Amino acid sequence: MVMLIVLFFAFSIFHGTVSFSPIQVWNVLIGHDTTSTASFIIRESRFPQAVTALLCGAGLAVSGLMLQTVFTNPLADPSILGINAGASLGVAIVMLLLGGSLIAGPFNISGFVLVLLAAFTGAAVIILLLLFFSSMMRSNLMLLIIGIMISYVTSSVISLLNYTSTAEGVHSYIIWGMGNFNGVSLAYLFPFSLVMILGLLGAIVLIKPLNAMLLGENYATNLGISILKTRTLLLLTTGLLTATATAYCGPISFIGLAVPHIARLLLGSVNHRQLLPLTLFTGSAIALLCNIVCTLPGDEGLIPLNVITPFFGVPVILYVLIFKRKFNGL
Repeated sequence: MVMLIVLFFAFSIFHGTVSFSPIQVWNVLIGHDTTSTASFIIRESRFPQAVTALLCGAGLAVSGLMLQTVFTNPLADPSILGINAGASLGVAIVMLLLGGSLIAGPFNISGFVLVLLAAFTGAAVIILLLLFFSSMMRSNLMLLIIGIMISYVTSSVISLLNYTSTAEGVHSYIIWGMGNFNGVSLAYLFPFSLVMILGLLGAIVLIKPLNAMLLGENYATNLGISILKTRTLLLLTTGLLTATATAYCGPISFIGLAVPHIARLLLGSVNHRQLLPLTLFTGSAIALLCNIVCTLPGDEGLIPLNVITPFFGVPVILYVLIFKRKFNGL
């Protein structure tokens, strides 16, 4: 899997919507060319895009794995708790209601920065709501239902905003909702990477309680695992990963849902000590592959990311539902 990641990452650097010869790309990578158009595109676009796909794929896949384990639901993914919907609502408000700009005293915020802030704010509000409800109830099923209800409410508000907005605003929002990995420029790459890596480290810390929860909450409690603490840490970790990925790249479908199943089928085990790293690497590989497919039209432009991901995700989910009715470990 690591070799596939290296191969796909390299291909993402050498191939894109603008054609350059391998020699041109190589000269940029080794520092012999720092001023040409090729240098600008590779350094400012292709490299950040490949890193973004690498980290987003890993973060969403790991989030899906943790949610499927805790909620014992094979169809759980990062969008099921409403975090994606919260980020989408934040973006819908600034794009559809505020017209893409926000004036706060002497500050006029617009463009990518405003979308980023709106998505983070929307996701953060949902995370705080989930943490509030999590502290009030012990049932994971009830928390799951609350997350689904939150998604319905936010979707309704977004639909209302779409109905009352201008055609230009609706078009901009639809384009954002299709998802892409090319929204993170070199200037934003470090904070994005730092937050995603911290989230992935948080997921690794949760390996032991996740393994215990495979056997049920009562068994985990007998082993000294605090269900409330584990659930809180899980919400914070998945919330951080999902909010960051959605804020920078838009709501990305199917990676969080399908990749954990692919990893289980490849590994044949539900032990998170092996499963979580494999899910992480598989998510990165598939996200990089999707990124490559998005650039295949070349000079014709980019294919939206959420057009590609269902072709990878739907067959996996159908296979699990039809041929693996007894969901391994859940």
